[in-house]
Amino acid sequence: MMALMQSWRFWALLSAAFAALTAILAKVGVAGVPSDVATLVRTVVILGLTAAIVAVTGQAADLARIPGRSAVFLVLSGLATGASWLCYFRALSLGDAARVAPIDKLSVVLVAIFGVVLLGETLSPTNWLGVVLIAAGAVLVAIGA
Repeated sequence: MMALMQSWRFWALLSAAFAALTAILAKVGVAGVPSDVATLVRTVVILGLTAAIVAVTGQAADLARIPGRSAVFLVLSGLATGASWLCYFRALSLGDAARVAPIDKLSVVLVAIFGVVLLGETLSPTNWLGVVLIAAGAVLVAIGA
């Protein structure tokens, strides 16, 4: 069990499961609520939950030890996350969750491209085939009848 808890694959699959649940719960929750208000409620809940985890696990002191460069990039990441959530909730309020979520997951394709271009990461031909298939699948689900 400890090996599983240290596996990035385990956490990534759990993230995907929670992301899927998020889409369904958000689609129901955004009905009759302005999408920006829905995003605010979600954000407050996430802030509270994460603050509680940091406090309970004794990591609060680490906040003071965040290097300046890391702080800048974490703030920028937070701004990007906020923009993403605002757009995602707006899309959910206007469209079907089964079509919105796959388009949102084109972020996987963009992360692969950005990782190569901006971070110098490398992908094998098999990895690139997977990226292309993810993109094609997202488009097919989004445009399908």
